[in-house]
Amino acid sequence: MQEHDVIKILKEDLNFGHDSINKLKLFSKSLIIANKKHNFISKNSELDLWERHILDSAQLVKFIDFKAGSLADLGSGAGFPGIILAIFNDNKAFHVKLYEKSPVKRKFLDNIIKELDIGANVFSNVYEKNIEVNFVVCRAFKKLDQVIQVSREIVKKPHKLIVLKGQNAQQDIEKAFKSHKYDYKIEKSMTNEHSKIIIIEFNQ
Repeated sequence: MQEHDVIKILKEDLNFGHDSINKLKLFSKSLIIANKKHNFISKNSELDLWERHILDSAQLVKFIDFKAGSLADLGSGAGFPGIILAIFNDNKAFHVKLYEKSPVKRKFLDNIIKELDIGANVFSNVYEKNIEVNFVVCRAFKKLDQVIQVSREIVKKPHKLIVLKGQNAQQDIEKAFKSHKYDYKIEKSMTNEHSKIIIIEFNQ
């Protein structure tokens, strides 16, 4: 899909507003420039940036209630999905927390947040202190069983874990749930027929 095709989906299916679309365009330009030096995403995926990275991240807005609370993105990288979700969010009471261990990527994320004037903060260590959030998201952080462990350890309140996974989603679930069962559901991805979105409810 080309940029204009993705923008149409963002507007019509995911309710991205005009201001958010403009910020996505600015973000994409900044990322392409930074990528020449830092290789945040593969050179090949630059051509599919809008579908493979932006839309793939943006589809998560369907599963998040932005009316109140907060969200943590584990392993934000170049901002997927956290920056995309922060761009969509227009509720100043809803906070987006980006966790990224790479200093270079954290600097890029900080600059983007300031440039676009979006409600997000960047942190380096997910274990630094307990995280009070309602949603945890991740795209390319760790294996599912490790993501579940991190989510349970750092979030000390009921929350929803949303994980973007590839075609082995069901096998990953079976492996991760061997010792403990969780309430979960699997949603289809908008960008790849073989990819899935795993949503797990933690009600502790």
